[in-house]
Amino acid sequence: MWIAGAILIVAGVAAFFFMQHTKKELHAMIGTETLSIPELEAERTASDDLGAKGSFRKITEVVGAAHPRPEGVLTAELSKQECVWYRYTVEREYEHVEYRDGDRRTRRRTEKMADHSSNAGFAVIDEAGRTIGVDPGGERPDKPEQVIDRFEPHEGGRGSVELFGITLPSFGGGNRTIGYKYKEWIVRPGQRLYILGEVHDKIGPLVIGKPSEDGHFIISTRSESELRKSRETQHKLLALGTVAGVVIGLGLLVAGIVA
Repeated sequence: MWIAGAILIVAGVAAFFFMQHTKKELHAMIGTETLSIPELEAERTASDDLGAKGSFRKITEVVGAAHPRPEGVLTAELSKQECVWYRYTVEREYEHVEYRDGDRRTRRRTEKMADHSSNAGFAVIDEAGRTIGVDPGGERPDKPEQVIDRFEPHEGGRGSVELFGITLPSFGGGNRTIGYKYKEWIVRPGQRLYILGEVHDKIGPLVIGKPSEDGHFIISTRSESELRKSRETQHKLLALGTVAGVVIGLGLLVAGIVA
């Protein structure tokens, strides 16, 4: 009983830290002004006039449609669809055999074989055709479009398998491969984006990316109002989870010690 109590307390503490992060993120969205591309260009020009060329920094929100980089659109690895960003995962499902007390037991398990996101930058474009660069910096967009979610049974025995032209090692030890689950998400050109981050001119043109110091960086296919509503709901649920985990966990912990 005391073990379950300790687990609930740890879960409650973890929920508290997630709750604090969500709260700070929500406050950042509420307290940050959304600026148009011309407004940002004007502020950068004023910074240049003061002799700070290349040193412009501004925490802001930017809204616009996803636009390909000058080199052109990306092609998603699995779906082969045109996009400005993509991510795919490949998971192997297999039968794991273990022996306990002379009994042979088979359990279905999953292991991740690949999890890759594109790193190329892109841009957002406003209604007047003005653009600002976006440096994703490894950040995964919120609520991208899922274009692939499929399971393919593995044909054959335990031999080697080829994925995307790469031959994977064979899986021995009695662990029979059942199949592979493929998932892929993309952001298409033209997708409306909300971005919270730091605009800079380190490379010349204005680019929005992860703040150089402490701060939040969000790329979302949802509007700011939708994102705020989601974070408010998440904050409430995490607050309830924090209280419930700690209170119930302490109760079980005390009961277990007394018993």
